[in-house]
Amino acid sequence: MKLEQLGRHILVEFYNCDCDILGDHKIIEEYLCEAARISNATIVTSCFHKFNPWGVSGAVIIQESHLTIHTWPEYGYASVDLFTCGDSVNPWVGFNYLEKVLKSERSESTEIARGMIEKIRNFSHKDLNKITHKPM
Repeated sequence: MKLEQLGRHILVEFYNCDCDILGDHKIIEEYLCEAARISNATIVTSCFHKFNPWGVSGAVIIQESHLTIHTWPEYGYASVDLFTCGDSVNPWVGFNYLEKVLKSERSESTEIARGMIEKIRNFSHKDLNKITHKPM
């Protein structure tokens, strides 16, 4: 039985990454945008900020949801969220790309189903049986 959900949310911990890369907000933005593109996502906009003395936070807003990153160059660590909706985007492609370009020696990831259709129907005060949205 296929799980009916609206989205997939991958939470990733990247360890022992290249510290110079993690501190460069321009290259981090470039990498996250490329991760979105190769995952087959449609980029709407992006916004990144470099903190003083170190660290970068940023988001790539995609038509199918978002990719976000927070880096701690002093620890060689990055936290990444890849949240996608629909079935045309594969967030795991973006994950694999980021693991490579950040030069992560180790990663841990968890995938969470978002927008479970049955729960939405059960908790809603509206009649949602007429919606023809195609879940994942």
